[in-house]
Amino acid sequence: MTSSSSPSQDAKRMAHAYPEGLRADALMEEDVAWSHEIDGERDGDQFDRSERAALRRVAGLSTELEDVTEVEYRQLRLERVVLVGVWTTGTVQDADNSLAELAALAETAGALVLDGVIQRRDKPDAATYIGSGKAIELRDIVLETGADTVICDGELSPGQLIQLEDVVKVKVIDRTALILDIFAQHAKSREGKAQVALAQMQYMLPRLRGWGQSLSRQMGGGRGGLATRGPGETKIETDRRRIREKMAKMRREIADMKTGREIKRQERRRNKVPSVAIAGYTNAGKSSLLNRLTGAGVLVENALFATLDPTVRRAETPSGRLYTLADTVGFVRHLPHHLVEAFRSTMEEVGDSDLILHVVDGSHPVPEEQLAAVREVIRDVGATDVPEIVVINKADAADPLVLQRLLRVEKRSIAVSARTGRGIAELLALIDDELPRPSVEIEALVPYTHGKLVARTHTEGEVISEEHTAEGTLLKARVHEELAADLAPYTPVSAA
Repeated sequence: MTSSSSPSQDAKRMAHAYPEGLRADALMEEDVAWSHEIDGERDGDQFDRSERAALRRVAGLSTELEDVTEVEYRQLRLERVVLVGVWTTGTVQDADNSLAELAALAETAGALVLDGVIQRRDKPDAATYIGSGKAIELRDIVLETGADTVICDGELSPGQLIQLEDVVKVKVIDRTALILDIFAQHAKSREGKAQVALAQMQYMLPRLRGWGQSLSRQMGGGRGGLATRGPGETKIETDRRRIREKMAKMRREIADMKTGREIKRQERRRNKVPSVAIAGYTNAGKSSLLNRLTGAGVLVENALFATLDPTVRRAETPSGRLYTLADTVGFVRHLPHHLVEAFRSTMEEVGDSDLILHVVDGSHPVPEEQLAAVREVIRDVGATDVPEIVVINKADAADPLVLQRLLRVEKRSIAVSARTGRGIAELLALIDDELPRPSVEIEALVPYTHGKLVARTHTEGEVISEEHTAEGTLLKARVHEELAADLAPYTPVSAA
């Protein structure tokens, strides 16, 4: 292999091997012929000039696993978090339950929870959320556990975020940012992604920070010529303006998508198809119930906010009446108002429905809190007038005393298990009874040449009896006013 060694050694050897006039030419050549006198004394492998200049890997420094089958034994690099809550009202158990839910949210987002602390205060501290002294104690906990993130169980102001970070010296986020992060991970549809992006920008806008060049101003003061005089615009102001422009564009896109959803709802209303909306706390089993009632095949996972995109499926009551069943986004305590606003077009499925199946987790320690949190969001979207059935799910894993208490307090309630199928038949019968019925009862003899009217009666109305005669199909049914007008010409004189 052609090569050369260090420049100092080559120069000494070439001083003896070449005349004075040829040394420079020999040193400048890329390839020098091998000779025993010059190259025989070299030890080790020799390299070309390009190989000498290239980066060289040092063996034995990499910590990557050589066998891919051992990857599952390697610890994932998760964010290591410490949870912080402020206990202002309620009992100690209430505060513990709230922090336990925050831990479940953090794990859903992909974090490793190391510790959790609660501070008893009348109200959160305006500067550091938990007070300056407790913030220093929190810093010691962060150093002791090796955490790299602090999650606060509440929505922090921009000032609280900055000042708490200055004390604990690690990243600080609040409950709202955590929920937004989970939504961003789980959004799959175009509408869901747009709604999450809008909510994130609404949250980010007042919390933009700037330092260094972010606070420097564009050229002004007359140095740039005409129309450039004045203080100029800082980069952080430019960022805020761009975010507002993106938010306006995102709202227009969501409004366009809302139009498509509204057209589908109008079509269902035109066909007089009743609609049932499934609402409830996150991880209460809404998607499991939808799958059990309709066989929809929606993703089911024991995780918070596993499904965000609404799913509408066709279903049928035991008496043969058709209706639609819509699975909506899950709710949670202190649901950020950014999300309520961004997902308003999705939550309108609840407000426009004829019946709400309010699903609650019967195995939860305090299901009443879940009921209250969901009803608060239902009030926000203006769906308080819609009839409601409380469906107590996971009855197979619930405490019997808790089930009895809920069934006694909630008058229109039923205990079911979407996993085992317990109580599903009774729930279907209850839905059949609660769905609005057509207002007009009619008897008509429909000729066989007008079979479409018979089909519409089965689809849009409620057939009480049906008899095939020589003249046509004798129907007795409850139908809406529009269909009753179409059937009126075929009403027997005796029935009229």
